[in-house]
Amino acid sequence: MTSVGGEWAYPLEGEYSKGRGFGYNPVQDCSFCSTDHKGYDMAQPCGATIYAVGTGRVVTAGSYQGFGNTVRIDHGDGLVSLYGHMQWDSIVVSINQEVTAGIPLGAEGTTGNSTGCHLHFELQRSGMPVDPEPFMASVGLPLK
Repeated sequence: MTSVGGEWAYPLEGEYSKGRGFGYNPVQDCSFCSTDHKGYDMAQPCGATIYAVGTGRVVTAGSYQGFGNTVRIDHGDGLVSLYGHMQWDSIVVSINQEVTAGIPLGAEGTTGNSTGCHLHFELQRSGMPVDPEPFMASVGLPLK
C-alpha cells in the first residue's frame, strides 16, 4: 500500500520520475500534446500499481477521452481525481464502487494520447482541473 496521510495517499508507491507538471508545459515533436497541461505526470516502470488518493466512488473505469484507460473517483464536495494512461485490462475497480485511500486501481501504462509509460494524475474541482501539487501538500503528501 502507498504512504497514507490520514484520509489521503500517494497515487504511486515509492520513488518516481516527475514528467510534466500543471500549467504551461510544451512538448517538442508531439502534435497531440497540449501546451496547457492539466495534470501532473509521474513515471515508474510500465505495470507499476496505481492507487486511489482518497476515499470516494468510482465514476469512470475504462476508456475516457484522450486519457486512454482511465479511472476517475468522485471524492465529494466537487473534487474528482483522475488516473490516466493506465494499461488496458489492468483496472481492478468498477463504476459505482466505493474505494478508500491506498486501494489499488490498476497499472501504469501508455494508453490514449501518451508518449510513454506514466501516470497522468489530475484533480478537478467542480469540473475544472486544479494543480495537484498544492492540494497534495495541503494534506501532508507533497509531490516532487
